[in-house]
Amino acid sequence: MSPIRAGRATVAPVTAEALAAASGALGEAVESGGEQLPDAPRRAATDVVRKVSERSALVGGHTVVALAGATGSGKSSLFNALVGARVATVGARRPTTSTPTAAQWGSEPAGDLLDWLGVSTRHHVTSTSSVAVGSLEGLVLLDLPDFDSRDVSNRAEAERVLALVDLFVWVTDPQKYADARLHDDYVAALASHDAVMLVVLNQVDRLTPHEVEECVADLKRLLVRDGVRQATVLPVSAQTGAGLDALGQRLANTVAGAAASRTRLAADVRSAAQRLAGGVADSEPTVAAADQHELIDALARSAGVPMVVDAVARDYRMEATGHIGWPFTRWVQAFRPRPLRRLRLEDKTIEVRDQDVRSVLGRSSIPPPSPAAKAAVALATRNLAGVAGAGLPTPWADAVDAAADPPGGSLTDDLDRAVVATPLRGRNPIWWRLIGVVHVLLALSAVAGVLWYVLLWGLGALSFPVPDPPLVGGVVPVPFLLIVGGLALGLLLAALSRAFAGVGARRRASAVEARLREAIAAVADREITAPVAAVLARHRATREALNRARAI
Repeated sequence: MSPIRAGRATVAPVTAEALAAASGALGEAVESGGEQLPDAPRRAATDVVRKVSERSALVGGHTVVALAGATGSGKSSLFNALVGARVATVGARRPTTSTPTAAQWGSEPAGDLLDWLGVSTRHHVTSTSSVAVGSLEGLVLLDLPDFDSRDVSNRAEAERVLALVDLFVWVTDPQKYADARLHDDYVAALASHDAVMLVVLNQVDRLTPHEVEECVADLKRLLVRDGVRQATVLPVSAQTGAGLDALGQRLANTVAGAAASRTRLAADVRSAAQRLAGGVADSEPTVAAADQHELIDALARSAGVPMVVDAVARDYRMEATGHIGWPFTRWVQAFRPRPLRRLRLEDKTIEVRDQDVRSVLGRSSIPPPSPAAKAAVALATRNLAGVAGAGLPTPWADAVDAAADPPGGSLTDDLDRAVVATPLRGRNPIWWRLIGVVHVLLALSAVAGVLWYVLLWGLGALSFPVPDPPLVGGVVPVPFLLIVGGLALGLLLAALSRAFAGVGARRRASAVEARLREAIAAVADREITAPVAAVLARHRATREALNRARAI
């Protein structure tokens, strides 16, 4: 129920807990949104959060009502009529009011509240001096400077106090009720606060009853145009006292409800959150796996992963040849440069730590990325940022772009460290040992056959009797069979082993490529994807907090 519209359920009552929760949500939105939120609304929201905290901390059940209006509207006269004494200065010279004047009803001290409001001129209203209808116990009524004063300081003071009060009473007159300054700068700007807004048409004693009806109807039309959906206009005359009882009753209703301050603050929170809501989107984009896959592909090429994978396959074949190659030629492998050693990637016993960065950087001899590889990374990064920032307001999209672009050459260094720290070898297959043993036996058989013939030749050269070597099948000498069989079977086994080694090299290369891509993906997640996700998470937190703040 509105605190000034008895019997009309225009707004739900605002509890202290709900106000605190909404204000906290607004503060969370400001903190999480940071510089991505519009500057002026962000500062205004910060002021609202501080105001809610300060106003809620003030002890007492006071309701602060401000009489605000243009020069000559009769605010001070109306103020004196409600108070029942000549407290505010009334005169023909304008502006008459330069500082706020406060009148307090009730015995509960309001010093802290008035200090917070910055009002030094104060008057305590006794129970017998008030002409208002109903109990005004707890009311603090303020007479503000003219908001259209030629004195800038007067206007600034009026606007400062208006930002702190619980209820606005706009005082106008038959001559200025359509003034653009009243409607455009104040009523329309505070249209969302219509639950704590009342409009008084003063000086109706100068009009006929018919003219009063026409002025009230026209003023209501203007208020509806301003956005005040249920405009309340009270015709009064501070001179004759006409309508003062109705105004006093409205003020008494407000004081009795003891909810005007929370209603006003809730409207402030809701309005501030609504202004900030224009700085966030309705939802956050989703980065598809295909976009991340494109980025990892580009980073892998930039890090030289294809070169490393090829070196792993060649290194595997060379190592396999050293174990399962033909014993009479495998020694040649010792004179050939190892592919991984040339890239300075052979030693995998080093653990990369943050403090070892300088010692690890440059360990690999992988050539720097080519211009084409760099361009591919830049394109993939922009594509990822474009997808992640699609539909977001420009400041958030810019933040996504900045998050997806690591500073300096840190990305290249991180990729190199990831390659250096990735194990590129594995355990040698058991069948290498078996084939190696068979190769040795075949080689020994061939050597044994050769030595047999050498022995027979030596015996003949020394004129010793030369025994005939045993025959296999009565045809083939055993030494000849040992030589031919050892050499032929050794060459055949070497050829078969080379074929199997090729299969093993492809498997090793595939496994290493998966490890390298996993390491590259970790770098991409840490340096690009995670920062982008953090920006989107901040946007989500900001959006959800603003929704909670607007729901009050």
